Parts: sequence; C-alpha cells; structure tokens
Amino acid sequence: MSELDKRKKENEEYNAENIQVLEGLEAVRKRPAMYIGDVGERGLHHLVYEVVDNSIDEALAGFCNNIEVFINEDNSVSVIDNGRGIPTDFHEKEQRSALEVVLTVLHAGGKFNKESYKVSGGLHGVGVSCVNALSKHLRADIYRNGKHFLQEYAYGKPLYSIKELEDSDQKGTKITFLPDDSIFITKQYNYNTLSTRLKELAFLNRGITLKITDLREVDDNGNYITDTFYSEDGLKDFIKYLDSGREKIMEYPIYMEGEKQNVAVEIVMQYNTSFTENIHSYVNNINTIEGGTHLTGFRRALTRTLKKYADESKMLEKLEKQKIEISGDDFREGLTSIISVKVPEPQFEGQTKTKLGNNEVLGIVDQMAGEMLTNYLEENPKDAKEIVNKVILAATARHAARKARELVQRKSVFNGGGLPGKLSDCSSKDAAQCELFLVEGDSAGGTAKQGRDSHYQAILPLRGKILNVEKAMHHKIFDSEEIKNIYTALGVSIGTDDDSKALNMDKLRYHKIILMTDADVDGSHIDTLILTFFFRHMKELIERGCVYIATPPLYLVKRGKEERYVWNEEEREAVIAEVTNNGANDAGLHIQRYKGLGEMNDEQLWTTTMDPERRTLRQVTIDNVTEADRVFSMLMGDEVPPRREFIERNAKYAKIDI
Repeated sequence: MSELDKRKKENEEYNAENIQVLEGLEAVRKRPAMYIGDVGERGLHHLVYEVVDNSIDEALAGFCNNIEVFINEDNSVSVIDNGRGIPTDFHEKEQRSALEVVLTVLHAGGKFNKESYKVSGGLHGVGVSCVNALSKHLRADIYRNGKHFLQEYAYGKPLYSIKELEDSDQKGTKITFLPDDSIFITKQYNYNTLSTRLKELAFLNRGITLKITDLREVDDNGNYITDTFYSEDGLKDFIKYLDSGREKIMEYPIYMEGEKQNVAVEIVMQYNTSFTENIHSYVNNINTIEGGTHLTGFRRALTRTLKKYADESKMLEKLEKQKIEISGDDFREGLTSIISVKVPEPQFEGQTKTKLGNNEVLGIVDQMAGEMLTNYLEENPKDAKEIVNKVILAATARHAARKARELVQRKSVFNGGGLPGKLSDCSSKDAAQCELFLVEGDSAGGTAKQGRDSHYQAILPLRGKILNVEKAMHHKIFDSEEIKNIYTALGVSIGTDDDSKALNMDKLRYHKIILMTDADVDGSHIDTLILTFFFRHMKELIERGCVYIATPPLYLVKRGKEERYVWNEEEREAVIAEVTNNGANDAGLHIQRYKGLGEMNDEQLWTTTMDPERRTLRQVTIDNVTEADRVFSMLMGDEVPPRREFIERNAKYAKIDI
C-alpha cells in the first residue's frame, strides 16, 4: 500500500466514533489543571478560594457580611456564609433543582445574570461545580425561606435529590467538601496559606468579617487555632499593613474611589524611603499578578501628573543640567500602591489568566487616578515636594546604576565570557539540564566541587553574607562583588530602553539555581538575603520555578556499621529508637550534629544533598506576591518594631543549639 493510500485509509477511519465527549464534570476530573491551575498545593487551596469567592460575591451584592471557614479534622473544609442561600427551587429547563444545576453544570449560576450579581470573582461560573467534581464528597446545606435544605455528592454526582429538612431561622449557605486525594499531589491544607488569603479579602472588601478555624489541632491552652479578619477602612488599612516595615515620607496615604461606566475603582498609594516599586493590582478580588489595563492606566496617570507638576514647579532643572532624563521607573521607586477595580465582565489574558484585557478600564483608571493626584498635589504642597525630591533621587541613582550595570556587562563581554573566577562551571551547555549551586563559604564550595557531577552541576561559593538589597540603592547593588558574580554566572542582563530594571533571561545558563547553606541561623540568614535579592531583582526566575533550597541533614546517627542521616529532631528520635530497640541496647551509639556543610566530606555531601536520586530540594514559589512583598520588607527593611513583633510572635517555634 502506498503512503498516499495509507493516509487516505487513516482519514477514513477518523470519524464520529473517534470524538470523545466528556459529559458533565468529567472534563474537570480528566484535566483538572485546566480549571484550577495545578494539582499541587496551589490547586488544592484554590478549591477553598472558589467557594469563598461565591460568598464574597453575595457580600458584594449586599446580602452577606459574615463568612467562616473551618479546616475539619479529616482535612475537609467547610465554608459558611449568611447570604441568601443558593436557590433550591425547581429549574424548568434542566428538570432538577437550581442547587444541583449550580453544583453539577459548568458555566451555570447567578453570576451570568447581571440582575443577580453586578460583579463576581472566582472562575466565572465554573468555580463551585469544579470543587464538586474534584471532591470525594461534598455536602451542601442551604438555609433559605425558613427551611433547611440538604444535598450530598460523591465525585461530582448527586447521591440523592435535594431534601427539605426542618424549619430554620438561619440564612445562608454551608458547603463542606473533601478533596479527592487520588487527584491532588498535596493532601493537607496549610492554615497560614488560607488565612493570608482571607486577610487579603477582608482588606479588599471592607465591612465583611472573615473567620478561619483549624479543627485539626489545639494550642497550648487547648483552644483551636483561629483568626478573625475585619477591616473598616479597606485599602487604607491594607497599605498600612503592607508598608509597616518601611519608613514613610508622607503622613497619610493618598486615597480615592469612584465609579464610571459601571466600573468601580479604588486606589491607595504611599511613598516610602525604599528603592523598590510595590504596586499590587486586583480585579474583582483576583490578584492580577501580570497587571493589565487597570495597571497601565494607573502608571500612565502617575507619570503624566507628577511630571507635569514637577515641570511647573521648576524642580527638574537640576537634572536637566546634568542631562539626566526622567523615566517612568523613577516615578514608581519607593511607591507602594494598591489598585482594586470591580468590572462587570472582566476579560483575562496572559499565561496565568491574571492579566486584565478590558480596554475601557485603561481610560477610566487613567482619568480617575489623574484627577486624584492633581487634586492631592495642589492641596498638599509639602508632600508633593517630598515626592518629587524622591523622584529626582531615583533618577540620579538610576543614572549611576546604568553606568555600573554597563560596566559589569561590558566586563562580561570582554573578559573571556566574563564568568567569575570562583565559578566551577559544568561541562554541559544545555541550560535545561544544568544546575548552579550557590554555596555558603569557600570551604563548603571546595567540598561541593569535589562531590558534584561536573557534567551538569556548577558551584559558585559566596563569601559571607551578601548585600541586603532591601536597603540598598540600585547602583550599590552593582558594587557588590558577590551579586556581580551571581549575575555574570547566570548569564542574565538587566535593563532595556523601555524598562531599566527589566531582566533579560535569553542567555540564562542554568534552569536550576540551588541555595546550599549551613543548617544553622547564619545559613538561614544567608538564604533570606539571597531570596530577597531574587524576589526584588530576579522575580522571573522564581516565577519560572528555577530557584530551589537544598536541605542538608542535621544529624548522622551511627551504631556499629549502620549509618543513618536524619533531617529533623523527630526523625532523629525515631531512628535512635529503631537502632537501639527503644533504648534497650544503645552500646556504640554515636550521634554527629552537622552544624555546617564543611563538616561533611565530598561523598557525604553528594549522597545527602546533591545527588538528584536521593536529595530533597525545596522549590521556592510565590503563593501570594502581596504578602511576600510585606514579609521581605518587614524582615529586611529599616523599621525595627514590626520585625521585633514578628520575632516575639514566632520565638516559640525556634530551636536553639547549645
């Protein structure tokens, strides 16, 4: 049979029988990542957010002001609100209850009816049905019209028709679901992850009480761990919280809110003495980490309005004499801002579907932000002068940083590729296979060099603690030898004509960057300094999943010829009990505490920490960029009180070696 005849036969066999139709929620179960992002920790927690978002939508519609979340003992989650309750009456078209339609049909719900919900967050109609599809069991308790209604589901399918139970004065919805552990890689909910999101929602929706309780464990007093979040002033409280670790240059934040063409806009902004830009944008409570038209509108208004004010006040003459041009970056250095818009029909785009694409929003935010800033600058000349002086300082520093950066990158070109002399490179040129270990100290670096697989593992020793970039001007960063070595070893460059801080990763030489430091306080501090640098100046590397932290063992337990490495105190106790038969025979037992990487020889370091077959790497991810920004500024910034409060609150978790 000829090749042409074969192709004809294949085409003939491709008919209706080859088309697979996934009924109902089967598509969600077959391809869950398409609906919730992934099946790891982020996707697992996203299930909770979807249910909570439904309750938030009730609050935005004016029918709910209290939302409670419980993490139950079996790791199921209950979300309770005091809204109207999901409708339970008969749906004529679907020939079943409205509740069952909402929980089993994709793109079904009141959010598509503008009369029911003006705006909504979540996955735009697939949220709760997705949660149902991905749950072993889901129970819906509806309190509506003086009655209590109940229906249960297994793997997205109803176990029985909706039941009408006893009369009840209660109003609202209670959804309890147990995620399907055959789908999710991560099985356990993280209390801090959920509470951080609820806190964020409380700031974004003032006047709503959100409470979370963990029923899986109790504190020292026998009480369940719980937090309640409520904000009277919304974004004003939010920016105070975010900027608590930074020194402000203005007494009060600039705030505005308004509505135009059914788009509600709320903006708060505040300048501080830091050298970073921290603008956080939201659409219908969704953190738009990729920005979008609302962010573009705000930035345009900020640059235009401040530039006009600075020109008219003759404050830029000094820069003009030095032939330094102002750029958009300069107006945003040291700025913390939150832009929250509520859009009736948001259109999202981008890699993670978190970039707003509605063109009309750009003009609305531009106009409203411009008017807000113009009025503020005219009414507050003292603050206006401080802001413009901050902009001038940023422009001057950027000019100096560009010279320093160009010098670093010029050396990279002319000095034999510019690789640092301390770098022990790998032989492979395939970046996807290559790993770079950033190792604490020359001694440990030497051991790692001896123990590594030189084909794909490169070693860059770091001397001491690198520069704290949170408190450093940009041109000072390029004066730091260790940071220059990281830039040149990675092969990345900084700065474009449009964005002086943009990171160019076209020539990235390693797709895994692994922080390998001692398992002590100093090692943790070095990790934090490096992570601060990556978060502030190479965030794209974290977002791409390139940054990891190595986990060297804490102990070596030896008895006779048996050797066991252990990574924590609980594991040490268990291993000791095992090798000594619960203490019955501890003769010859020896426990070695590794306080530094240098205490291991090359073979031990390879076996425990560097061998891909046996090592444990912790991937660095950003679950909540807003909270990450706050934590880095609090830990590494100038303001001492927030850091002291953090240390006092978490001191009980510290383990001290004596």
